[in-house]
Amino acid sequence: MNHIEFGKEGERLAVNHLLSKNHSILNLNYRYRRGEIDIISESGAFIVATEVKTRQSRKHGSPADAVSRSKQRQLVQIMDAYIMESNNDKEVRFDVVSIILNQYEASIEHIEGAFYPLV
Repeated sequence: MNHIEFGKEGERLAVNHLLSKNHSILNLNYRYRRGEIDIISESGAFIVATEVKTRQSRKHGSPADAVSRSKQRQLVQIMDAYIMESNNDKEVRFDVVSIILNQYEASIEHIEGAFYPLV
């Protein structure tokens, strides 16, 4: 499995996980300018932007650690564009789904409210 297929498999697992948590999927791989939000969903009173990080091991820490401040700023900007485009007035939440996927395990950690927009 190449790098792109590996990432897509992680996103597929994340979508299934979110569906099991009663999320309604609104958009996959929403692109704006040079960035992308992996999954946009609705959950209760929130519209949720989910970044999916998939790794083969925890050797370099949790996959969620790869969501840097600059990546967070980019996700906020992309989500602002999505909100304007979709006219959605729900409160926005930013989640991270961290996946370890290898021949021995497939573990999913869902971090709700992983970060908040910097004011």
